Amino acid sequence: MHSKNDEPAADGTRPPSRFKASGQRGRHLAAHALTAAWAVLALLAASAQQTLPVARWLAIHLFLLGAATTAIVVWSEHFAVAMLHTRLPDRRWSNGRLAGVNIGVVGVLTGVWTDLPVLTGAGCALLVTGITAHLVVLVRMGRGALGGRLAPIADYYRAAAAALIVGAVLGWLLATGKAGPQHYTGLKLAHVHVTLLGWIGLPVLGTLFMLWPTVLGVRMAERTTRLARRVLLLTGGGLLTAVAGLAGDRRPAAAVGMALYAAGVAVTGHLFARTVRRRPAISAAAAWMLAAALAWLAVGVVVDLGLLVAGPLAQVQDDIGSLIPVLLVGLVAQVLVGALTYLLPIVLSSGPKERAALRAMLERYWPLRLTVLNLGVALSALPLPHPAGTAGALLAGTAGAAFLALVVSVLVRGGRGLLREAGRAGVARRPVLWGTAAGAVLTVLAVLVANSGGGAGGSDVASRAAGGGSGAGRTVAVTLADMRIRPARIEVAAGTDLRLKVTNTNAQRHDLKVENGPATPMLAKGDSRVLDLGPVTAGRQAWCTLPGHRAAGMTLDIVVKKGGTATAGTGRTGHMPTGHDGHMQAATTDGLDLSADFSTGWQPRTADLAPAPGGTVHRAELHAAHTEIEVAPGVKQRMWTFGGTAPGPTLHGRVGDVFEVTLVNDDTVMGHGIDFHAGSLAPDTSMRTIQPGERLVYRFRAERAGAWLYHCSTAPMLQHMGNGMYGAVIIDPPGLKKVDHAYVLVSSELYLGTPGSTAQVTKMRQDTPDAWVFNGVADQYTQRPLKAKAGERARFWVVAAGPSDGIAFHIVGTVFDTVYKEGAYLLRPDRSGGAQVLDLGTAQGGFVETTFPEAGHYAFVDHDMRHAEAGAHGMVEVSG
Repeated sequence: MHSKNDEPAADGTRPPSRFKASGQRGRHLAAHALTAAWAVLALLAASAQQTLPVARWLAIHLFLLGAATTAIVVWSEHFAVAMLHTRLPDRRWSNGRLAGVNIGVVGVLTGVWTDLPVLTGAGCALLVTGITAHLVVLVRMGRGALGGRLAPIADYYRAAAAALIVGAVLGWLLATGKAGPQHYTGLKLAHVHVTLLGWIGLPVLGTLFMLWPTVLGVRMAERTTRLARRVLLLTGGGLLTAVAGLAGDRRPAAAVGMALYAAGVAVTGHLFARTVRRRPAISAAAAWMLAAALAWLAVGVVVDLGLLVAGPLAQVQDDIGSLIPVLLVGLVAQVLVGALTYLLPIVLSSGPKERAALRAMLERYWPLRLTVLNLGVALSALPLPHPAGTAGALLAGTAGAAFLALVVSVLVRGGRGLLREAGRAGVARRPVLWGTAAGAVLTVLAVLVANSGGGAGGSDVASRAAGGGSGAGRTVAVTLADMRIRPARIEVAAGTDLRLKVTNTNAQRHDLKVENGPATPMLAKGDSRVLDLGPVTAGRQAWCTLPGHRAAGMTLDIVVKKGGTATAGTGRTGHMPTGHDGHMQAATTDGLDLSADFSTGWQPRTADLAPAPGGTVHRAELHAAHTEIEVAPGVKQRMWTFGGTAPGPTLHGRVGDVFEVTLVNDDTVMGHGIDFHAGSLAPDTSMRTIQPGERLVYRFRAERAGAWLYHCSTAPMLQHMGNGMYGAVIIDPPGLKKVDHAYVLVSSELYLGTPGSTAQVTKMRQDTPDAWVFNGVADQYTQRPLKAKAGERARFWVVAAGPSDGIAFHIVGTVFDTVYKEGAYLLRPDRSGGAQVLDLGTAQGGFVETTFPEAGHYAFVDHDMRHAEAGAHGMVEVSG
């Protein structure tokens, strides 16, 4: 038996009449109510972006995890039954899975919103359980089913369910910070791709193989089944490759995967274009919306592929934001609108006349709504000035709200008919009432969400009004970028009126929320806000409120000094003050006792310069990492290093030699680059900053002799160099004579304290270091002198690394007969003159030579006596 209102399916068959049972239609009505409610929540959250910092994230997940997930779970099961010609699963089992999925979604969103990792984890577990059960049902449907031409489409739904399971696990890792900041970029991109292109994209493509000809009112092309299998192989396999590549920080693999996915979309579009006929479509509105959605999917995939090919993953993460409106609104929302425009009248009507009436209601002003929606998507996605993006969001939101209003009117009219039919048939009304009640409750929650922004956000006026103390005022510049906050620690005296000038320098949006204090709105790149904390009397913490960013390390500690001691913040994390690198930092004293002993087992940095290696190509690998180093007698400091030492390893070669240096960023938080002064090449690529886990090969030819500096090229360079990221490259002048001893000494300043802290950075900017040092350690060669014999000739290569001070290098008791500075000899042994110092400005280098006349102890110093007395001092012990 077939119901009189059953429309033909795409393969020429008719769906079984049991789908028209009131209970099944009641479940569909409940699903539509849930979908509409989630969509309302998403729209309200999106409208609250200016006052609610996390609203954008919330709007996206309300739409995808709420509206789209509910629709896909219900309709993928419905279509799978129709296409496989199998029995309908038990309604109670289906309702239970749907409820579990939605409760899981509520748990995830609430857990992230309230910063409760346990609730987030429980919600993810329930969501994964519900989707796994959905996948099991889809797999079991295929066993023993009659099947049909469209049976392969069910594989799209199965693959999509597997994709959501992977996406949920990745989302949990990101939201709770379990993956660590070094993997955040890759895992976030993998999460975005597997969710949008897997859970959303695959069922959209699969359903369109059936829905597209059905909406057009034409028979399916003969080769559709074969092409559907091929497209799933391309898109599913490509997505798997792309996600694996992104999660493993392998950009080429990710690009290959996206190329395969794009090929699958292209095959689908070609097939659909050939399906179009001149005869009027059953629903022109639905057909145009589905076509526009597929076009936006193609645009998004192609642009995504271009980003993966053109730049590093960090840049892809910054630029992927422009694709969110394309895929979220242009694809997801438009597919939902198009599909519901066609399907709602079929599900809710009791006959052809009522179906036509409901369809007419949903298609009101559809050309205008279609134009407004897609214009809004284009304005939001294109790199246009900010007002254009705002206008685009308003246009898209207006079109979406207009459709939701039509859906509500159709649901009300269809629901009344359903209740009348259910009453005549004696069918329970609970599914209908449950769906309507759920929609009403969620709509109320939407209003609460939209109105809760006042406490979490903060305009300029609200931020400044939070202060008002009478203590000494202080303004600190705070920068948000690269998943961290600079500085990561601010030390103030009790009662200080503290203001934070917060600037986001990232393409990715960030905000800053102060514990028990004000917060900025979400800041786009270049945006700034001033937060007035008033008089600060107790430590507290500040952080970025975007999900997962605080867990990944975007925190700032505000520490109050009381009587010379510092108290940590009283936030929920309860951790001790941390440095820029996020590690616990031991306290250090303001003064140094250079007469103290070094720690047991300490060894000085060798000053001996090894002969230049043979060959003309020299390869080296430098690992950027944080290393604890004893920088003065009994004083250990966490330094930012190349190769685990500060300064980094000395590179030695001859004029014409080629250096191939591989920089490996083993840092877990920040990016680093490298700048070799000995090379001559454009810095755009070779000196770029690489993110944690990335590698960069720096290749240059040493065309000129000299003593050269290399250092970290990442801003702020003052901090990176001041914390140890520098070293020397020695290129021998042609004809350089052999000497008995060749030493290399890199002079620099030493700044104690937590790397990147306000106190340390202030000392750097004021040029008030705690010590001046040779080869990274104060007074190391005083306690462990260099060794020589009377009458031996020694060459001292010196490089002034700074980052701010030069050096006047002098050896007490000797006269230099050779002076080589910045690539030129100023004095040679065959001349009558002598020299007493090698004066070098910051970043300059050279060498001097001398012969020790007799046994004794020859001190070498920076003849700026402030520097010599504060660590820039050493000894050559000459034996007879």
